[in-house]
Amino acid sequence: MRIALLGQAAFGADVFKALHPRYDIVGVFCPPDAPKGKVDPLKEAALAANVPVWQPRRMKDPEAFEAMKKLAADLAILAFVTDIVPGRVLDLPRLGSICYHPSLLPKHRGASAINWAIIEGDTKTGLTIFWVDEGIDTGDILLQKEVDIDPDDTTGTVYFNKLYPLGIEAIVEAVDLIAAGKAPRIPQDHSKATYEPPCDDKVADINWSQPGRVVYNFIRGCDPQPGATTTFRGEKVKFFNAKYIPLAHGAAAGEILAVAPQGLTIAVAEGAITVGRLRTKGLGKVKAEEFIKALDPQVGERFGS
Repeated sequence: MRIALLGQAAFGADVFKALHPRYDIVGVFCPPDAPKGKVDPLKEAALAANVPVWQPRRMKDPEAFEAMKKLAADLAILAFVTDIVPGRVLDLPRLGSICYHPSLLPKHRGASAINWAIIEGDTKTGLTIFWVDEGIDTGDILLQKEVDIDPDDTTGTVYFNKLYPLGIEAIVEAVDLIAAGKAPRIPQDHSKATYEPPCDDKVADINWSQPGRVVYNFIRGCDPQPGATTTFRGEKVKFFNAKYIPLAHGAAAGEILAVAPQGLTIAVAEGAITVGRLRTKGLGKVKAEEFIKALDPQVGERFGS
């Protein structure tokens, strides 16, 4: 089976290594090289295996269509693709195209599925390998894998510790099913679909008026990117490495309850959070101890005021 692999970064590279040389990967598509000549890991892996690489500026560019057409691939695999791939490219492979998505579709369609699962307080999530169609994460399901979201998980821990390794295994399993002629096409129940916007700085501001655990879920859902954002002394601050503490207090939400090298303890409704890392424009991303040394925050001062 001739495979075209579309992807990028470490995940794309690890998918490539898992499939090659078990299957005939006839071409790889990845984004153009980053500034300062940093080579994408997927490109490196492909070149090391003497597999042709294409790096169109956009997958909708004519060169991408022509390259895919010449490959005469049986199957295309999308492994961490952030560009929009047009239908005419996806339809070229004889058996179609499949895609990895880090949620249990049809829930959490969109680019920030893991973030929103945590922000919304889900206790389970997973991954879906689906047959790509013209919609956004709307295609028929090939297979799914479920994982738990632990109470202190962040977007980073769910992805790197759970969905990253499981995703590579799932893609290989999906390709094996396709090669054996046993791959299902299970229509999604579109009535149960949810779709959230990208979790970026536009939506990353902490709402201190919400319940404490909601605030905490928001912070861990924005960790490591984009970082839940608030203000301190009029300047933007982002929170990371937070923990929730059930704690009775009479303080206003956002008020500093304790200052210690291991973290700042900050009041939320019906509890508190400790923040172990913070990012500011001047300091960058630093441990709480460095933030404290630089700015000398005091008990009683408030974030977000």
